[in-house]
Amino acid sequence: MQMTKVRIKVADYDSLPERAGQAVTVNGENIVLFRISNGEVKAVENRSPHRKGGTLADALVSGNFIYCPVYDLKISLDDGKVQAPDTGEVKTYPVEVIENEVYITI
Repeated sequence: MQMTKVRIKVADYDSLPERAGQAVTVNGENIVLFRISNGEVKAVENRSPHRKGGTLADALVSGNFIYCPVYDLKISLDDGKVQAPDTGEVKTYPVEVIENEVYITI
């Protein structure tokens, strides 16, 4: 059975801090939004891929990457993959900005 994807408004663009995370909960999923320096908004699950867990809302942002605040894993905001030599992955979400409203598809 295929699930229908839904586009949901999660924030106002102007309310997102630049180069910092903002956690939101959508349909029971904990997600963090990042407004990167070029103005794009990226969304990933708010869970460190490290085996001990943790959150990514306080991650450091550098370009299209974030750095896990506890384990210093470098994670791509484009595909959610942890960069070598480390391993792991987080779920990413499609983001659309329409006028001043930020939507993700879940």
